[in-house]
Amino acid sequence: MSSCPSGAAGVLVGHPFDTVKVRLQVQNVDRPLYRGTYHCFQTIIRQESMLGLYKGIGSPMMGLTFINAIVFGVQGNAMRKLGRDTPFNQFLAGASAGIIQCVICCPMELAKTRMQLQGTGQKKPTRKLYKNSLDCLVRIYNKEGVRGINRGMVTTLLREAPGFGVYFLAYDTWTRYLGCEPDDPYMIPKLLFAGGMSGIASWLSTYPVDVIKSRLQADGVGGVHQYSGIADCVRQSWRKEGWRAFTRGLTSTLLRAFPVNATTFATVTLFLLYMRKGEECGVQDSEPQTQTQTQTQTQTTGM
Repeated sequence: MSSCPSGAAGVLVGHPFDTVKVRLQVQNVDRPLYRGTYHCFQTIIRQESMLGLYKGIGSPMMGLTFINAIVFGVQGNAMRKLGRDTPFNQFLAGASAGIIQCVICCPMELAKTRMQLQGTGQKKPTRKLYKNSLDCLVRIYNKEGVRGINRGMVTTLLREAPGFGVYFLAYDTWTRYLGCEPDDPYMIPKLLFAGGMSGIASWLSTYPVDVIKSRLQADGVGGVHQYSGIADCVRQSWRKEGWRAFTRGLTSTLLRAFPVNATTFATVTLFLLYMRKGEECGVQDSEPQTQTQTQTQTQTTGM
């Protein structure tokens, strides 16, 4: 719950960058609409207005609470189960959180991607295939079943497991290196920096997989299927574009990653510190009462 307000703010700030990322990742390289990140921003605003940058925002907003609850809840429980706080255990705990939240993340990102691509280049689309993110998922389910709404699940797993492992490992490493102690007057700037850098490290570690995921989830829009699977998508992308295919939209992603993850991690960490302080105060307040009760019981029983 602590990360919900910061997460919602992060989605509002970061979604335009995500829209640009997806557009750059899936555009036809033979007839490209956008020359780069800045040109993509300019073109979307000019052709589709500012609202064009926020297409598909309903999907991440709907899934935000569940994903944050799963990720931070699973990671914390996994660390308790693993026992020792080691870098490898931080990675394992993060990876397990990444795997479990894919159940929500994959359909959510499918709807988001389809909505972001709808009406490309049109201020008022003449024909809307989907009314909103929920309608998008319902239509895909009615047409393709469970398999349809889980399109891209394998690539989502391949991205999220190592991505979240690196995410939590990097955050733990940075906070230790910077010395983020509760009584440090510079703790908040340090937490923001650690969170932002963790987000960047996470995306850099798995970005090529994200490109393939976006292309597979966008495949079939308009009824035309270009790829038969992951291997075919990788092969075609490499043959047409070379290694650059796997870095499409990276600039936009990194610009989004720092502020969004800085805010999320700092908010969650500060909330947990506040809660622990409250628990400690509660324990201290209850100690004199416990001692008094013990003394009373001893005097009564004569022990």
